[in-house]
Amino acid sequence: MAALSIGYQIHFHFNPPNLPPLPTKFSSLSFTAKHPLRCHHIGCPKIYAPPAVSVMAFGSSREVLPPALDSSSEPPVIFDGTPKLYISYSCPYAQRTWIARNYKGLQEKIKLVPIDLKNRPDWYKEKVYPANKVPSLEHNNEVKGESMDLIRYIDSNFEGPSLFPDDPSKREFAEEMFSHFDSFYKAVISSFKEDTVNDGTFDSIETALSKFVDGPFFLGTFSLVDIAYAPFIERFQPFLLDVKNFDITTGRTKLAAWIEEMNQIEAYTVTKRDPKELLESYKKRFLSQV
Repeated sequence: MAALSIGYQIHFHFNPPNLPPLPTKFSSLSFTAKHPLRCHHIGCPKIYAPPAVSVMAFGSSREVLPPALDSSSEPPVIFDGTPKLYISYSCPYAQRTWIARNYKGLQEKIKLVPIDLKNRPDWYKEKVYPANKVPSLEHNNEVKGESMDLIRYIDSNFEGPSLFPDDPSKREFAEEMFSHFDSFYKAVISSFKEDTVNDGTFDSIETALSKFVDGPFFLGTFSLVDIAYAPFIERFQPFLLDVKNFDITTGRTKLAAWIEEMNQIEAYTVTKRDPKELLESYKKRFLSQV
């Protein structure tokens, strides 16, 4: 165990006994024991190993990503029994589903099918998803869309660590944060056209991150709420700093800590884009409209 590096995750699946909150970070691990074990804290002060435990690292090696399919590409075989997640590497909505798939350790279960949105193939609309958007998920002879629905679907219909808590108060707050996202996104985007950024936009995120004290994430432990917000904050942060000289973490210690913790989660970091690439993309997209 000494060979493990700091900055990863550890998932225990253990019942009984119940484990206390675990504050440190280690690599993503799965423990197969005599008792099924389930605990989604980030790390632990020491390794709690019951008898006859085998240790298997999962999600710790970088996945070889397939090239994006464009108008010249042949379509994959549709409805062949293999779940397929159609994404774009640059789309924050698709990134949500990619993160959820990775975190649950489904790299071998759900095949990534990246689409080139600037030169998308006709067969995607005609044969896969008539809405012609990403993400979409092919599963059980159906194709479903909408990122917020899909992260819930992936969490509920596939194996792996749960991304939605059982605690009723946390579930209620999660629904509030899902509902809040659109107004948060619109407020940030509208600020791109203003001289200054409304502090209240990110103050609301700071307040939300202060609600639960059992961890640095929106619901204390990592959840679908973090997945819903992370791809967008990843893009807002470099753009606002460069264009508006506005640091979203100034005076917001919870948000700064959340960003730091998110950057320790490999399921997320392997989906991140180069900040310079994101910056140039947002400049091209939004500054031309100002």
